[in-house]
Amino acid sequence: MKIKVVILAAGKGKRMNSSIPKALSLVGGKPILQYLYDSILESKVDGPPVVVIGPEKQRLCESFGGVCEYAVQELQLGTGHAVNVSKDVVGDSDAVIVLNGDEPFVSARALQKLAKRHEERGNTITMMTATVPSFDGWYEAFCQWGRILRGSNGHIVGIRECKDATENEKDIRELNPSLFCFDAEWLWKNIDELGNANAQREYYLTDLIQIAVLQGKKLSSIDVAPEEVVGINTQDELKIAEDLLERRT
Repeated sequence: MKIKVVILAAGKGKRMNSSIPKALSLVGGKPILQYLYDSILESKVDGPPVVVIGPEKQRLCESFGGVCEYAVQELQLGTGHAVNVSKDVVGDSDAVIVLNGDEPFVSARALQKLAKRHEERGNTITMMTATVPSFDGWYEAFCQWGRILRGSNGHIVGIRECKDATENEKDIRELNPSLFCFDAEWLWKNIDELGNANAQREYYLTDLIQIAVLQGKKLSSIDVAPEEVVGINTQDELKIAEDLLERRT
């Protein structure tokens, strides 16, 4: 199976209060994007990934040590839009893995598990989910993440972004770390169906889950430890990542 990896790295990182693109923030002296690049190459799931970059494209390309292909998201219209602009650069593939450019600790093993499950089960979508014991302490970093919605049979039926969630949905502790593997043909056929009727007025990639469910397509999930998918959007979250890195070394 031919798989292409796409890293969404167009975020400006306003909440980081930094002048550099968020994906270039240093964790342990190393850019977030370099961690992801190294894991992808180690996994052998794909070669150099496609990186979706934004207005600071020149600075990001020059500052990041990896050799990648790039797609440019000129307007910040959400994760669904970011993946859509990568289509021509991705080219022909059987599946597309999508990663967030603010999660440095995604391992090669996790990528291998994701790809293996996707191929073995013939899924339309394979995804990872992370469950936290609470939103206290360092787990507060996950409070704004999307919640995994499951039906009475235990199957995933959708993802609710935190800003659109009800108070009851916000109590859900199974979360979306934005680690997806999509059947490529299905992805490009359906991504234009995304709407932006939400609090952010953005095109959410996560809405593809509900589209697949309504179409009766096959999807499944794999658990991943919260420590492996912690995201970095603020200076406080950067400190959490630094602390986690110190524990690992």
